Amino acid sequence: MNEQDIQTDGQPERVGFVALIGSPNAGKSTLINHLVGTKVSIVSHKVQTTRTVVRGIVMRGNSQIIFADTPGIFQPRRRLDRAMVDAAWGGAKDADIICLLIDAERGIRGDAERILESLANVKLPKILLLNKIDRVQPETLLELTKQANEKVAFDQTFMISALKGNGCEDFLNHLASVLPQGPFLYPPDQVSDFPVKLLAAEVTREKLFLRLHQELPYSAHVEVEGWEERKDGSVKIDQVIYIQRAAHKKIVIGKSGETIKAISSAARAELSQMLDRKVHLFLFVKVRENWLDDPERYREMGLEFPK
Repeated sequence: MNEQDIQTDGQPERVGFVALIGSPNAGKSTLINHLVGTKVSIVSHKVQTTRTVVRGIVMRGNSQIIFADTPGIFQPRRRLDRAMVDAAWGGAKDADIICLLIDAERGIRGDAERILESLANVKLPKILLLNKIDRVQPETLLELTKQANEKVAFDQTFMISALKGNGCEDFLNHLASVLPQGPFLYPPDQVSDFPVKLLAAEVTREKLFLRLHQELPYSAHVEVEGWEERKDGSVKIDQVIYIQRAAHKKIVIGKSGETIKAISSAARAELSQMLDRKVHLFLFVKVRENWLDDPERYREMGLEFPK
C-alpha cells in the first residue's frame, strides 16, 4: 500500500460498502483481487466459484472503500444455488453503492439480462462496469452502455479490464469521492475481514477446481480441521476435501495420488507466500453424500440455509 493511499490531509474521512454483483465468471473475483492488491477471493474457470460474500478493503486518500465480492447471480436449481443467490442479493442491498459487472465479450443476455431487470427496482446508487474491454471493439462497448442504461438508471459507467487494470484508477477515484462521510471501520493496513482459516480452505478449493474443473462437480467443499502454530514459526494445516460421491474420490486423488499431490503442492506454495511463513499442508478426501442438505455446512460457508 502506498503512503499516499492512506494520507487524509486533514480531510473528513469517508467510508462505505460497495457490492460487486454480476453473472458467474463475469470477473468479480479477479477485479476485487486487483483493486485490493492481493488475493482475497478465489478465481477459477468453474462457474459459481465464490460462494459467500467476501470483503476486500481499499484505501484511497481519505476514503476507505469496502468491496463485497458476491456469488455470481444465476437461475438457482438446487439448495446451494439458492443460498448463494440470496447471499449475493443480500450483500448488494446492504451496500451503499451497487456495481454491476458485465462481461463485455458475452454481452447482455441470460443471467446478465435478468440481473438488470431485478436491479431496476433497487433504490441505491448504481454503477455499471463493462469488463474485458480489451477483447471487444469500441462500438460494441458503446452499444452495451446504451442497452444497459436503457434498462437501469446507472449513476456512472466505467469501462475496465479487471485482469489488466485498465480503467480501475478512475473507478476507485470516483468511489472515493462519493462515499458517505464517516470514520474508518477497519485499520488502514487491513485488506480483508475474511478469516484466514476460511481463506486457506478457499485457496485449496481454487487449486482443486483449477486442476479438475471439467471433471469435478462444483459442490466439492474444503474445511480446515486442524491449525497448529509451531515453535519454529511454521504452521501445520489439516484440511478435508468433501465430495458427494465415492466415484469422485478417485478423481481427486488421481493415479498413484498424483492429483492430490499436485493440488496440495500448489495450495501449499500459495499459502506459504500469503502467510509469509512455511506451511505444512495435509489434505484428506472424504465422502459426505448429503452435505448439500446439512445446515451446519452452510453456516461454515457463511450462508443462510434455505428452507
